Amino acid sequence: MRKLFTALLFVLGLSAIAAEVPVPESLVRNTSKDVLDVIKKENLTATDKRFREVVEQKALPNFDFTRITALAVGRYWKEATPEQQAALTREFKTLLIRTYSTALSANKIQAIDVKPVKMADSDADVTVKTEVQVTGGQPFPIDYRLYKANGAWKVYDVTVEGVSLVTNYRTSFNQTIQKGGIDGLVKALVDRNAALPTKTPA
Repeated sequence: MRKLFTALLFVLGLSAIAAEVPVPESLVRNTSKDVLDVIKKENLTATDKRFREVVEQKALPNFDFTRITALAVGRYWKEATPEQQAALTREFKTLLIRTYSTALSANKIQAIDVKPVKMADSDADVTVKTEVQVTGGQPFPIDYRLYKANGAWKVYDVTVEGVSLVTNYRTSFNQTIQKGGIDGLVKALVDRNAALPTKTPA
C-alpha cells in the first residue's frame, strides 16, 4: 500500500515534451527527473511545506481524480448523486495526496527507469512501465495508466508490483458502501482524512 502512494510522486510537475518519443512516455520520464532533482537538491521530506506546495501546484492538474474515484467506487458510482460524487472525489483526492506525502519518506528513491512505449498515433489509452531504484532495497515496477481527453493525457490508475491503486480501493470502498451506503463512504473518507497529519513546518 505504501508504494502505491509513493508511485504518484513520479507523475507530478509535467515538463516539456520531447517530440521524438510518445507523449505519455515523455510525461513520466520528464516528471520523474524533474521531481527527483528538486527533492535531492532541496533535501525535501514529506513533512516540508515546500513539498506540499509542489504537490498542490503541479500534481492536481495531471490526474483525473474524478475518473480515479469513479473507477475505485465501481458500480455504485452511478447510484451516487452529483453532490455525493463531488464529495467522494474531493475526499478521495485529499486522502491520496496526504497519504502518499506521508509515505514518501519511507522510500529512498534514487532513480526511475522509464521503459520505451510503443503506441500508434490513434491510441488514447496507454500504459507506461517503469522500474524504481531505491537505496537499500530491490527495485520495483510501477505501471502508469494514462488516457487522452481533449488533447491532454491524464493519469487514471497506478499499479505497483501488480497491485492497482483503483482495484485496491474498490474492494474496501464497496464493503463500506454495502454497510453504510454512499454517505457512509463519504463519512469514512472524511474521518480518515481528519486523522491524517495536515500541518507542515513553515
